[in-house]
Amino acid sequence: MGSKNKQKRFKENETFSNLLQPDRQTLLDDNFELKGKWHKDFFKNDNPIVLELGCGKGEYSLGLAERYPEKNFIGIDIKGARIWRGAKTALEKEMKNVGFIRMQIELLDKAFAEGEVSEIWITFPDPQIKYKRLKHRLTNPNFLELYKKIMEKNGILHLKTDSEYLHGYTLGLLQGLGHEILYAHHDIYKNTEAPEILTNIQTFYEKQFLEINKPITYIKFKLKN
Repeated sequence: MGSKNKQKRFKENETFSNLLQPDRQTLLDDNFELKGKWHKDFFKNDNPIVLELGCGKGEYSLGLAERYPEKNFIGIDIKGARIWRGAKTALEKEMKNVGFIRMQIELLDKAFAEGEVSEIWITFPDPQIKYKRLKHRLTNPNFLELYKKIMEKNGILHLKTDSEYLHGYTLGLLQGLGHEILYAHHDIYKNTEAPEILTNIQTFYEKQFLEINKPITYIKFKLKN
């Protein structure tokens, strides 16, 4: 994408009522105005809040929001040109139960209060295979503890990825730490019993992986209290 196109999208992002872009210092100072107030001030209802981490163009956030009008969805990504697409589509479709926030995932507890989130989807994250990149892996122990801070008791997490490495790493980690694995499969498109929500919504990258017959893996789990 050309720089002019990106700049145009960044400018348009500033006008979107469903897209929040807090600066890093505001989050670090714990001054984000919606923390603990997403239900009351943003969605204006008490429905459960579901996050999509690394949402890209927001395909899963939008797809889930359409299928579950009784829940609220928030797509999170740091890439402004990508998140633009999800926010714009939601506005065009007049979807009231989905919003977006441009921020770094490691600051989640600065944007959401304890127990404010009921569910998290991690869709096709960078597997960060190199050991020196372990701290950036979205299912490493530090991130799991971060998610626990903002999730309600017995909240559900989902990991959908094309990376067999990340799938295996996460399964082993969850088992080793005593977290509860509710469902796991190494190739959901070859599993006739896979929940339809896993195959009926596809991200931009997922479609590319399927075209080259790359298996798509999935884990549904709970963090121990």
